[in-house]
Amino acid sequence: MFEAKLAKAAVFKKIIEAIKELCKEVNLTCESGGIVLQAMDSSHVSLVNLNMKETAFESYRADRDKVLGVSMESLAKIFKLCGNDDSVTIRCEDDSDSVQFVFESANDRISDFSLKLLDIEAEHLGIPDDQEYKTLIKMPAGEFQKICRDLKEFGDSIQMASSKDGLKFTVDGDIGCGNVMLKPRDSEKDEEKVTINCEEPVTAGFALRYLNFFTKATPLTDTVTIQLSDETPLVVEYALGDKDSGYLRFFLAPKIEE
Repeated sequence: MFEAKLAKAAVFKKIIEAIKELCKEVNLTCESGGIVLQAMDSSHVSLVNLNMKETAFESYRADRDKVLGVSMESLAKIFKLCGNDDSVTIRCEDDSDSVQFVFESANDRISDFSLKLLDIEAEHLGIPDDQEYKTLIKMPAGEFQKICRDLKEFGDSIQMASSKDGLKFTVDGDIGCGNVMLKPRDSEKDEEKVTINCEEPVTAGFALRYLNFFTKATPLTDTVTIQLSDETPLVVEYALGDKDSGYLRFFLAPKIEE
């Protein structure tokens, strides 16, 4: 039996909205420590890694590992049933071919939906946990979203160059070249700070389209963490509420210049 109750269904709703355009069908692996998802987009350029820890849930029970194969489009439709302050209970019997979602509102409205599970072939992708990155940037999530959204008007790819002075975003398109320079800054509020730990300068190019997909996770948290190194995938991480609840990470392969 698998059963987990999330006090705020909206968190799961935001996760679904953040990844549904990248991955159409996913396997949610429900383990003793929480719910894990790993999936690549159809073009195999980006990878999504969700780790929703047991501590993120009000109650959590997984008698044995259970893989829930689901359509992201179907999940998005189901989570339209829930209000912002509703709780959700996700329930699945060991040998069941469907998973049940029960939404409860404060005024005792209960909606539930039983979703048929899919059998999804997915290779398990080894994500190196110990990868050392040369640059680690922590910045306001909304600001990162705005930079990616504004610059996509000028070109398809973005170059990110980090140094001790800051992080520079460059787009070189048909009508010209644009730069945004982000310098480290301090603030009394954590969510307004920009911290850049740069061991050595890094310059790498990425497809802007994917970065704009990743920033759909902005509603999850105030800050985003970006990790950069030469010739390795970029990592963009959003925390799920507090740091003990887990994270949603996106990996993006760099563009290799011809």
